[in-house]
Amino acid sequence: MDYDCIILEKDGGTAVIKLDRPKVLNAMNRQLWIELQDALDIVLSDPALKALIITGEGRAFSTGADLKDSKDRSIEDYRLYLESLQEASRKIIRFEKPTIAAINGYALGSGYELALACDIRIASQKAMIGSPEAKVTSSVTGGAFRLVQDLVGPGKARELLFTAEYIDGSEAERIGLVNKAVPPEDLMDEAMAMAEKIVKNSSFSLKMIKKGFLMAQGECSLEALMDYEIEACLACVSTKERAHSLENFEQRKKR
Repeated sequence: MDYDCIILEKDGGTAVIKLDRPKVLNAMNRQLWIELQDALDIVLSDPALKALIITGEGRAFSTGADLKDSKDRSIEDYRLYLESLQEASRKIIRFEKPTIAAINGYALGSGYELALACDIRIASQKAMIGSPEAKVTSSVTGGAFRLVQDLVGPGKARELLFTAEYIDGSEAERIGLVNKAVPPEDLMDEAMAMAEKIVKNSSFSLKMIKKGFLMAQGECSLEALMDYEIEACLACVSTKERAHSLENFEQRKKR
């Protein structure tokens, strides 16, 4: 399907969504969020696709909300924009397939929050990452209040949001905000290599594990989580795929 603001590509078992407004550093308008949700539905419905990479075209991952669009918005229009943003963020956070953000450049504001919503973040060492909201009299969205704290702890999260300062990819790796920072020229190779490791595994297991992580992040009590763990494990071992997976695992051990 052709889009105006994104590009959807498929590479084996991996889907790649590229934010495609490079002339405005992939600034996000409502159309981009709508198209992103549509692409997510396509990836989710394709059983051949087992992992998703999100990245940006050009020099930026995304510099966040398109301020040109926001200047003349009414409060009602702004609410519609924010609702589109939040719905897309929810879809990514709860997406049944593992997601990787390949942060190729600026990741600011809601662009940064999009990366936070992914399961894994790989950044260019030269990427600039941060939340400028306090500088422009705004506030964070996309579940960032929880997601940043989960990654770097409450004290560091407050520092990042209160100061509104940007950090580069290397510093983001040091504090645990991203999984790995790599030279810019290696970014997509690293992201694809990570996706290739993921797609070798059981799609059903990946789905159940991801659901368990979401529950563990506070959507249920520890007791409910541990009950879920039993059911998830039983559901996995009851699949037809189970015997084949065990046989492959034994073969790998013998090599």
